[in-house]
Amino acid sequence: MSALTIRDNGLTIPISFDDIVRYHGRTSIAGAAHAFKAMERAFPLLSPEQPPDRYLVVVTSGFPGDGARDAFEMVTRAVTGDRYSVAPELAGSGVPEAPGGRFFFRLRYATTVVDLALRDGLVPEEFVEVACKEAPSEDDAQHAQRLKEELAARLLGLAPEEVYDADVISGRPSVDFGGTPA
Repeated sequence: MSALTIRDNGLTIPISFDDIVRYHGRTSIAGAAHAFKAMERAFPLLSPEQPPDRYLVVVTSGFPGDGARDAFEMVTRAVTGDRYSVAPELAGSGVPEAPGGRFFFRLRYATTVVDLALRDGLVPEEFVEVACKEAPSEDDAQHAQRLKEELAARLLGLAPEEVYDADVISGRPSVDFGGTPA
């Protein structure tokens, strides 16, 4: 499996999905896999010459999942640095539904913004139905965890271009977390 590469104080640091699982755990492993694939897709587009500096990446998530939040935090330190926000309204209605939002991410680095939307057909309808249950039974919770593990494995087995479509916006003024010019 590939690793993400990020810069931190001049050093290049590889971070694998296993590293993210050690940080987050397995509770929301599918969300962690989504964020990993999103970063894997976006980083070369945001900073083609070298890995991005972790402290300069700004992340807006289309859904509030703990797994995605923790993956972005581990790699970019965006949560701690107040460069992480959740804004489901940024995703168009054509972006697949996620628990609490849509599978959409916006990453900004310098004057480049990359909007990422999950490709259709990668998340079974059953996943969203089961993952969104407010008071699941023990059997439902176990079933949901199996679906999360299966989805994570499926996503991680694909090239990032097969998971997320990317719209690159370069050379425009930076945007704030809400998507408006800064």
